[in-house]
Amino acid sequence: MTDAAGAPRKRAAFESPARLARPLPFDPGMKRPMSTVAGAALVLLRVATGVLWLLSLGVQWPALVGEADADIAGISLTPDQIGTGFIAVAVVMGLVLLADGAFAVLILRGHNIPRVIVMTFSTISIGSAFVTWWAQGQEIRIHTTLVTLSLDILVLLALSSRSAAAYARRFERR
Repeated sequence: MTDAAGAPRKRAAFESPARLARPLPFDPGMKRPMSTVAGAALVLLRVATGVLWLLSLGVQWPALVGEADADIAGISLTPDQIGTGFIAVAVVMGLVLLADGAFAVLILRGHNIPRVIVMTFSTISIGSAFVTWWAQGQEIRIHTTLVTLSLDILVLLALSSRSAAAYARRFERR
């Protein structure tokens, strides 16, 4: 079910599940929908916020290390050893951000697997924010999890749309 431009139409509230389960038509010439562009842009915005968070952590790290009194299972850690921890955090976070940026580019090009992976991680992130709010009473504030939570919700809404799914699966013969 498509409109005059060939984009999938929004489903009505009364649409039958059998009609919803029908496969979308094979359309390799489908134009990129705005939901795909918005989803990829939001993923890139999430990468940018991750970079800002990492830079902020790097600036605050010396103060955090100076205040730290790390004693894990009877083993005391020196500030130099704790400082090495930032390098490990930065490398892991950098790799995650790089992968997220690559997924954004692949989503924009119309690949389905990166779209599903990003939606899965957004769902896990939203779920973990809920669990920490529910179980530990962590408040959702602008300087803690509000920005990442809102970006994850928007990414999930954009990339789970019918038009984004149809674009990502436009080469599949059904």
